[in-house]
Order: sequence, then C-alpha cells, then structure tokens
Amino acid sequence: MDRDDSTAQLAPTLVSAQDFGPLFGGRASAPSKNANRLNKAGKWRKMGFKAGVKTFVLDTNVLLHDPAAIQKFAEHQVCIPVDVLSELDRFKNEMTDRGANAREVHRTLMAAFAADGASVTHGTQTDGGGTLRVVVYDPALASRVPSLMEFQRVFPGLDKMDHRILACTLWLRDQVRGPVTLVTKDLNMQIKALAVGIECEDYLHDKVEAREASNVDIPRIEISGHELQRFASSGRITLSAAKMRALTVNDYVLLCSGEKASMPARVGSQGDCVRLHHLPESLRIGAGRTIKPMNLGQACLMDALLDPQISLVTCYGQAGTGKTLVAVAAGLSQVFAHTYQGITISRPIVAMGETLGFLPGSLQEKMRPWLQPVYDALDLLMRPVPNQQHGPTRKKGRAAPPAAPSVGSALTPAAPYDGLIQQGIIEVEALCYIRGRSIPDRFFVLDEAQQLTPLEAKTVITRMSRGSKLVLVGDPAQIDNPYVDSRSNGLVYARQRMRGQAFAAHVSLTKGERSPLAEAGARLM
Repeated sequence: MDRDDSTAQLAPTLVSAQDFGPLFGGRASAPSKNANRLNKAGKWRKMGFKAGVKTFVLDTNVLLHDPAAIQKFAEHQVCIPVDVLSELDRFKNEMTDRGANAREVHRTLMAAFAADGASVTHGTQTDGGGTLRVVVYDPALASRVPSLMEFQRVFPGLDKMDHRILACTLWLRDQVRGPVTLVTKDLNMQIKALAVGIECEDYLHDKVEAREASNVDIPRIEISGHELQRFASSGRITLSAAKMRALTVNDYVLLCSGEKASMPARVGSQGDCVRLHHLPESLRIGAGRTIKPMNLGQACLMDALLDPQISLVTCYGQAGTGKTLVAVAAGLSQVFAHTYQGITISRPIVAMGETLGFLPGSLQEKMRPWLQPVYDALDLLMRPVPNQQHGPTRKKGRAAPPAAPSVGSALTPAAPYDGLIQQGIIEVEALCYIRGRSIPDRFFVLDEAQQLTPLEAKTVITRMSRGSKLVLVGDPAQIDNPYVDSRSNGLVYARQRMRGQAFAAHVSLTKGERSPLAEAGARLM
C-alpha cells in the first residue's frame, strides 16, 4: 500500500530473510570489504554503535502505534531513519489520535536528546540501557556498499519513503556489527524487506499470545460427586494445584461430576472455587423486558457484570452471542436499582478519533449510525411488554388493526429511552472526546472494543473514577482497524494485562443465541 494512503498494514508476527537467499547481499552474504575495513579500523565505534547487541530500525507506523516504542527494546540499539521524522511531520497537525501520537513522538525524542545536537546522530541512552539515535543516510554512499548499489539500480531515485527507509537499513547492516532488524507493522514493507534480504519483524511489545486472544469455551474441571455436592451446599471448594493450574482469580470454570451433574464456579481471591453469588434468576429492566441468561457463558458474564467488587469486565464473543445485550441489560438494571448514577454506551468509529464533522446534526445525531446496534438493544430491553391477555377472545371476525400514526405526528410513540437520555441517565458518548474526562459512578459499556489500539484502551481505562465499572466487549476475529490485528488490539491487550487482578474478570461467549441462521453464519462463513 502506498504510504500516502496508509502508514500501516497488518503483518505476521515474525518473518525472516534467511530463506530468501543472497539476493541484494541478504543475511546469507558476507559483509562487504568496505564494512570489514571500517570494522577493523574501529570506525563503527566512532559512530557510537555497540558490539554484541542487536540494532532495530523503526518504521513510522510503529511509532504511531506506540509513541513509547523507543523505550521497549531493552539494551539494544534503536535507530530512527530521518525520513521517518519527515513522515511523522505530515501527521502532527491532525486532530486525531494519529496526530496526537505523532506529536508525542516528537516530544519524546526531544526529551531523550535533551536538545543536544551531537546525541541525535551519535546516540543517547534509553531507559533500558540501550542506545537511541537518528540515522541520516546519504544515497551517495551506495557506491561503497554492493548491496546498496544493487538496491538503487532496482529502485532508482529512492522516490518513495519505503525505499529510503529500506536503503537506510541496508546501509546500517553494512556498518554495524551484529544483526540489524527492521521493525514495521506494514505488510507490504515487510515483503519488500524480505525481497532485498533484510531481517524484519512486527512490533511485538503489545502482542499477546494466541491463546490469550482465542475465544474458547469455559474450562471444565472434573471432581467427584461428593465434592460437587459439598460445593453445592457450602458454596466453596478448594481443589488441588494440578486442577487449578493456569487459572487466576475471577476465571470462570465448570465443575463437573460425570456427564450430567455440573455447576459453574469462579476462582476466588484465595485460589479456591466459589459459587456465582451475583446471579439472579432474571433481570427486570424497569417497565421493560425480563431477561435471563440463555447459556453458561451468559450466566458467567452476568455474574461478573453484577458483582460490585469487579470494576473491569472483558468479554470475547462472535456476532449473535448476546455480549452487548447482556452488558447493557445488566447496566440498566443496576442504574434502576441506584447502584450507578447512569450508563454510558459507546463504540469506536472504526479507528477511534476519526472526525465526526462530515456528518450533519448534533453529536448524538452524528453518532447515531455508528451506535444503531446499541439503540436497538435499548429499544428491545426497555420497550414495555404488552399484556398478552386483553379480555375474552373474539370468536367471530377480527378487529381491524389501528391505523399507524403519521411520522412526526403527536401520536408517534417516543423511544422508551429518550427521557433517560435527556436526563443524562443514559449517555451516548463519542469515544474521540473521552480524553481528559473523569467518569465517576457510571456503568460504561464499550462495544466493538477490538477496534481499539492498546494505547486507546489504556486511555479509556484511565478515565474511570471511583464507583464506575467498565465493560469491554468485542470479537477479536473481526478487525476493521488497519493498525491492529487479533493479537495486538486493545481488547485482548486489556484482558492480558489485567488478568489476575482482583477487580478484573473475563468471559468468553461461544454459543450464538440470535438465531440458528446467525450462529451458522458466524461459524461457517
């Protein structure tokens, strides 16, 4: 993809150039004679490069993804091509998260170099003991490096930013002792790097393990019938360390005795299993519907949502599993019970921070197309259920249906949630305006949280004040944001980083309840 259109594409976790042969000098080729002369003369030391450590060259999209990335490479050397700074300059005036990140990178670099011109190119120490520098590559140096001469014959003029960054990486590889790796989240950039023999990899710091991002059934633990009966009566049971291995506080399990007898449980703070204490038979939403969990996953999710000791709930679930509906229902139920002052519901606008100015109307009207699924859930939950029996059944003929009121007439029924929105009890929040807010005593539901970057997820979490509860729901397999993937998005990152905290719980929903068609579509298509 042209860098004028996007600065990042999803990329595999790790790629290697070792199998691509000696094209353009590759990793398989020996250093050039010029590089050997430089090394023998010790000139590479004058440039400030260390021996025995790795050198990482950062692409622009890595810094836009995580402005603090320069501090995440421990004792190794971090190099930023000067062309990356030029690319960051293009985004610094944007009133988006990308623009904010570009400005943050500039501030971080200025603080690191402390306005010392010499340290910019000769290097300054990072927090992990490594070295940070800006690298200025002169294309005239290509005549000294065979791999660069070949590269510039294929890409004459170096007219694209990608090609200049690749050329800079090739030049560094010739000058530095030890491996040189290009770090980029751009898939096309990685393919080009492989083609010219450059080692490259994705930015791995905020990637979670595949098992942490997978949507799996609640684990089963086999116990004896006597143990299950004792758990049913006391509400608590301590199991062996072998059975509790890999489980952390607030993980949900299914205690089973054979195929028929089972009970759901949650891992307690003492490492034992406790009964789901916060699970009612059903939830009544004001004058609206009464809902109850349809399966084990929904029961566990409802328990976490209703527990006042849990302030962060993450939930994975494919389309139709009821994750958003259950979250909104639990929030409304607790608002009507005066546990919270109100409920705030939001979704990312594909990439959080995109401007809403191109849509007409007020903020709420601008958000309406993006939040229509939330309005659908509110309408379903809060619309009064008509009385099923209105008197004796007519045996002869049928009463004519009432005429539908015209749109905009006085007879047009208002949405059941309109009054609560006007009172501020139900709030529809644009996520791009959440920076700087402090949100106390509210039940906050963030739908489609898999579209967030880890930094955006951190921004949302740090807005929660005392008395608030944050619920992040989404499907890691459905990613529309080009800057994240199933293992580096804000939802899975928040779950992985908060796992094991007494205030956090996670539930995976695997059974669709919307309809057999919806479940089959989510599973098979």
